[in-house]
Amino acid sequence: MLSSAAATARPPVLSANLPAVVGQPVQMPSGAMANWLDHRLHLQHGPIDLIITAEGDKAEVAAAYARAADAFCGLLDRLVDELAMLRLPAESKITGRLKGPVAKRMAAAISPYLPRHDKADFITPMIAVAGSVADEILLAMGDKLVRASVNNGGDIALYLAEGAFFDIGIADDRDTHLSDFAMAASGGGHMPLHGRIRLHYDDGIGGIATSGWRGRSLSLGIADSVTVLAQNAAAADVAASLIANVITVSSPAITRQPAVSLVPDSDLKDRLVTVDVGPLSANEIDQALAAGAGLARQMCDGGQIMTAYARLGRRSFVIASE
Repeated sequence: MLSSAAATARPPVLSANLPAVVGQPVQMPSGAMANWLDHRLHLQHGPIDLIITAEGDKAEVAAAYARAADAFCGLLDRLVDELAMLRLPAESKITGRLKGPVAKRMAAAISPYLPRHDKADFITPMIAVAGSVADEILLAMGDKLVRASVNNGGDIALYLAEGAFFDIGIADDRDTHLSDFAMAASGGGHMPLHGRIRLHYDDGIGGIATSGWRGRSLSLGIADSVTVLAQNAAAADVAASLIANVITVSSPAITRQPAVSLVPDSDLKDRLVTVDVGPLSANEIDQALAAGAGLARQMCDGGQIMTAYARLGRRSFVIASE
């Protein structure tokens, strides 16, 4: 959960891509929709669903929201234009052929893992799409705010000015769907929390991502949730997904299906993804979490992430940079 000291009134509208009043969405020329949720901005187009907050000088906040909406207009179309390349495996050497800024962010986010392909049996730039979109919109908002967040379904890009902070919470309820984390993380929902962390400017954390088999994305693993803190949302997105993928074990209690049977155009193709996890023994849970903790430690030591938290059943781990 990202919390603020006080709610901010909805700023003046400085873009034709923004609605004038709460409850009256605006459709952009690209087909994207914009709406106000009190002082927060909701942008949606196809599978992209953003909750955006900005705090600071009133004029700067208004300008930041306008830039966010303008940057969002056409973003999905530009991604779709390069979708075929973005679904190719990492070894396809596509980086130099990508044109759009979000597509380039996606390719850059997976680059630290290419020399060590054993960390991920299969990886494409699509693993970073949600975090990369959040990062791109946050960048467009500028650096004149006190703080800002762009929440893309639980993958969150953060901006903090010196002296500012964010409070975040991690869901504790095994039955809470990870997509619900998006609303709670932007202050628009309520759920049981396992713990809270206060992030300060000096921490250098610009991204939070959560992954797991219960989330809206497919997972090869069985983690209920993996939350990662990193320098940006794209890096956190990749790491959370990779850690969640390796938290697994061979057990008849786990039900898996080919990815394409659930999402026909999935870049995972016929790889088996988790659709249900029954009761596991303590040894099975410990074995699965140990694999995730090992990878998280490698990522922290390698500078890819700052912190990783994972939960499976009633057990969990926290790995942090030293």
